Amino acid sequence: MIQTLKNAWKVPELRNKILFTVLALLVFRLGSAVPAPFVNTDQLGAYLESMSGTIFGLLGTMNGTAFSMAAVFALGVQPYINSSIIIELLTVAIPALERLAKEGGEEGRKKIAAITRYTTVAIALLQGFGYYTIMRTNQLLDVGDVNGVWAGIVIVMTFVAGSAFVMWLGEQITEKGIGNGISMILFAGILSRMPSLIQTLYRGVYNSLHPLPEGTEIEGYFSLPIWGLIAIIVGMVAMIMFVVYIQNAERRIPVQYAKRVVGRKMYGGQSSHIPLKVNMSGVLPVIFAQSIASLPATICAFAGIQAAQPGQTDAGFWANFLRVFDANGLVYTVVYFLLILAFSYFYSTMQFDPTEVANNLKKNGGFVPGFRPGKPTADFIRRVLSKITFFGAMFLSVIAIVPIISGNIIGQSSISLGGTSVIIVVGVALETSKALEAQLMMRHYKGFLE
Repeated sequence: MIQTLKNAWKVPELRNKILFTVLALLVFRLGSAVPAPFVNTDQLGAYLESMSGTIFGLLGTMNGTAFSMAAVFALGVQPYINSSIIIELLTVAIPALERLAKEGGEEGRKKIAAITRYTTVAIALLQGFGYYTIMRTNQLLDVGDVNGVWAGIVIVMTFVAGSAFVMWLGEQITEKGIGNGISMILFAGILSRMPSLIQTLYRGVYNSLHPLPEGTEIEGYFSLPIWGLIAIIVGMVAMIMFVVYIQNAERRIPVQYAKRVVGRKMYGGQSSHIPLKVNMSGVLPVIFAQSIASLPATICAFAGIQAAQPGQTDAGFWANFLRVFDANGLVYTVVYFLLILAFSYFYSTMQFDPTEVANNLKKNGGFVPGFRPGKPTADFIRRVLSKITFFGAMFLSVIAIVPIISGNIIGQSSISLGGTSVIIVVGVALETSKALEAQLMMRHYKGFLE
């Protein structure tokens, strides 16, 4: 990827696109460092850290440090991602939207994009109001002499405006930058947590080299030996290499097109293939699974229920349930694993229709060698899809639970780089590299092929 960036920098047009993308990301990071008014950011950060096992942990991962300090861009691209997923699922469920997407052409795509934008604003309004409600309920606001209703309106509108601006900024990066604007912003938000991770590692190693006097105890004290640091670095590198390998893996189904005569010309006769990616569903199953798995803890947090302490017998059902269903515990890990498997199959079924692919091949005179056109071809593609979906789901599950296991072994979950973050960061890096390579190839840059 570094070589690709060097080659792209030599092309004036691509250099301008890279500079525009960097400038846009700097604007995003600037807005992520400006807190919303009337918010006590110190108390909010401590509260969200204690709620890492709830849905707030996922939002913090996706939106970076901006969420923990209630910045102007605290919601980030999360409302846009949610609205895109909702519209995509509704396109399959509602015939009118399906016709608009398939038969509407450029005008249909513009209408769906407009619907997605309006849905983004609506979701941002709901999320902003929910975020404000949490802060007000837990007395994390500092309104002073300002009317509480007016302060709430200002905070919610700040979040909504910030989310709308981030959505517009992502579209500008896609149009005038190097592409994948929303993904690039998500990439920047996740990487913003890296300094905190490095600081935690440094503090752990420093504490290991300078231990406390015997009998001294400090709350939150963390010690990481040198071998632990080396193991973490090796593990992260191995995880990234594994993600890169699987992200590029695909199963190619061979397709042969029959020869046909149209007028005085002969068409067809060439060979091709249908590429099926091993990780077809991307990171969405992990996001869905983490949202569902953290739902009980989130509901209990809204209800003010705390997890029971070990040995406590009169804590009640939900308090005991929270202790058993801890985000770093065995029960949560198993449920998380199974949910990722289920959502992987669900999303691959929604995204890829073997019957439609088989019918399109039949209409164009194509066939899979060894299988008759129509239903036999669709059944074969369905079997292949089921097998690679299983491997893709296992890949996502392993990547998602390895940080939980490593955090329990080391004793500090905050130093583990989450599976969701790794898949997103690596995926965006690969997509950006491929986009630059495609633009270089369009400009016949010879150095690209060397």
